[in-house]
Amino acid sequence: MKVKNSLRSLKSRHRDCRVVRRKGRVYVINKTQPRFKARQG
Repeated sequence: MKVKNSLRSLKSRHRDCRVVRRKGRVYVINKTQPRFKARQG
């Protein structure tokens, strides 16, 4: 999982990416391409 300070660039890499807020952290999750997972905060 990548830890980035800006997730907007990661969201645009794949059309299935979702930005999700959990427990005060922001995640990019992707069911079809799990390598695009990322976390912020």
